[in-house]
Amino acid sequence: MPPTPIYLDHAATTPVRPEVVDAMLPYLGGTFGNPSSGHGFGRAARDGLERARAQVAESLGVAAREVYFTSGGTEGDNLAVLGAAWAAREAGRPMCAVVAATEHKAVLAAAHAVTRQGGQEVLLPVAPDGRLDMAALDAALAGRPSLVSVMWVNNETGVIQPLGAIAERCRTAGILFHSDLVAGFGKLPFSLTEVPLSLATITGHKLGAPKGIGALVVRDGVTLSPQVHGGSQQRGVRPGTENIAGAVALGCAVRLAWQEQARETARVTELRDLLAALLTAAVPDLRITGSTAPRAPHVLNLQVPGCDAQALLMHLDLAGIAASAGSACQTGAAEPSHVLTAMGVPPGLALSAVRLSLGHETTAEEVGRVAEVFPRAVAKVRALGLALSR
Repeated sequence: MPPTPIYLDHAATTPVRPEVVDAMLPYLGGTFGNPSSGHGFGRAARDGLERARAQVAESLGVAAREVYFTSGGTEGDNLAVLGAAWAAREAGRPMCAVVAATEHKAVLAAAHAVTRQGGQEVLLPVAPDGRLDMAALDAALAGRPSLVSVMWVNNETGVIQPLGAIAERCRTAGILFHSDLVAGFGKLPFSLTEVPLSLATITGHKLGAPKGIGALVVRDGVTLSPQVHGGSQQRGVRPGTENIAGAVALGCAVRLAWQEQARETARVTELRDLLAALLTAAVPDLRITGSTAPRAPHVLNLQVPGCDAQALLMHLDLAGIAASAGSACQTGAAEPSHVLTAMGVPPGLALSAVRLSLGHETTAEEVGRVAEVFPRAVAKVRALGLALSR
């Protein structure tokens, strides 16, 4: 009998938690009303929606009215970046999006769109450890951009940006600051009462909720131009009949992550460090990406000299271990990761990088098995590469 598969791709998506399924089931059945309807069916649906909004707001330290449900992280990022740029244009100001070079493709693509629509994008460089070049940020702020967007935790490397310092610079300059919190929210302590973000994105499927639901926090006083038109729901910022079951699922998942965060952070950090120690002992020339920077507990990005990442992942998959070469949004890409490239990693090493990401279900036993399988897979890929090169 083959061994039980091990899932180490939680940074791509997470299993839906049983508690979340239980919470959302009523809204897939009997509680089916449209929350905009005034009758009892509508009121029951609206109660679930607003309860979920309050749960998300409480976990982030904001008012419920500042939480807008979206279809996920990509929509939230686009609404923040493009919505701020369009609002600036409507107010007679230039459109300019300043973003880190290591951002998720959702933010980078939105910044590119600003340029195509007659505005400007500025890419901020990062140091070799993945942390933002703060001098470059200061220079960009002097240009009075529409918005600055820097993600909190990088989804490929786990590197943590100093959001507090960035937010303070932006607030002092009077510039909107958005952060994609998707990769870090629920994994590390965080509250918007302590970090003065203007806009913040989260998504459900990284927290044990289903895919297709997320939220954008829009702080009071921030004006966004909507990307979708057609209704007055959610103050017209994100109109359309709400995904009630998804919102309820997100509210439940966020509440669970908030309650368990301290315990899970300690547990997953210990497992991540154990896995790193075992793998570097077995494969001494492994390089841990961003090893000198603060990193989130659940992500371990490894550069494996002499290995093709896709071949290595195939061997791991055959052995029952699911991992990735970085962001799931670019799986199969023939080019090096833009994140590693921005960090100055040579193309050959960047193409050797794999991401092992742990989660709520990861156990010490699984870490031990991965530590046995991974070196054997590396040896096979290296031997095949050597044979092909002759």
